[in-house]
Amino acid sequence: MSGFSPAFERLGAALAAVVLQRQEALAEFLPREDWSADLTARAYTSGGVTVRVSLLGSYAVHERTWLWGWANPQFGEAHPAVVPTRIIRAVGERLGITEFTTPEVDLSWYEGPAGHGGELIAMAAGGVLRGSGYIGAGYDGGSAYLHVDDPQVPAPSFDPVPAPRLLTDAASLFPHEPRLTLAGFLSEHRVGYRQSDMETEVMAPGARARVVFDGLGRFVQWQAELSPAGLTG
Repeated sequence: MSGFSPAFERLGAALAAVVLQRQEALAEFLPREDWSADLTARAYTSGGVTVRVSLLGSYAVHERTWLWGWANPQFGEAHPAVVPTRIIRAVGERLGITEFTTPEVDLSWYEGPAGHGGELIAMAAGGVLRGSGYIGAGYDGGSAYLHVDDPQVPAPSFDPVPAPRLLTDAASLFPHEPRLTLAGFLSEHRVGYRQSDMETEVMAPGARARVVFDGLGRFVQWQAELSPAGLTG
């Protein structure tokens, strides 16, 4: 059973496929080589490429906790790298997402498919901020999570070919509402759809698809018909 709040699970489900697609676009743009970061300047450099970042928080491996940047005494709310992320706490207060308002989140219960529960908090927080994905920057004892907000990183477009994989991967991380995951992904790309109890009809330029769910609402199949335009989208 998940130790996350229902509000967090719902938000994560709505954003998961969108964030995973942005992560793939970021990985193609930013080399994962020797890196350096200057958080006061909001700069992260890897392989000669520098992107603008802000600080989400950090995950401590031994304690198995997530600490928000605004709650970290080394930074605090007024730090240049933290200021852009404070909207996350405001969203948490408005939507009742305790994970976004608790300074240090206990994740010792987490045994799911992600590397650790902090990864899921970083995903959901990054989805709220939009931008270009997030970076896990390892340090002795844990990882700091940086949100990338840089127009240099190409924004991904809708592509029906990898969509089933993105939806499946997203539902493995936030499994409670796969239909919401699909709706969030299609809405992000302004793709039309019609939803019924057991399936969703997707109406994208150059492609039509039926997304089938089982009686428990789980994602089962993506049946697509592609035109040449859809294949080059």
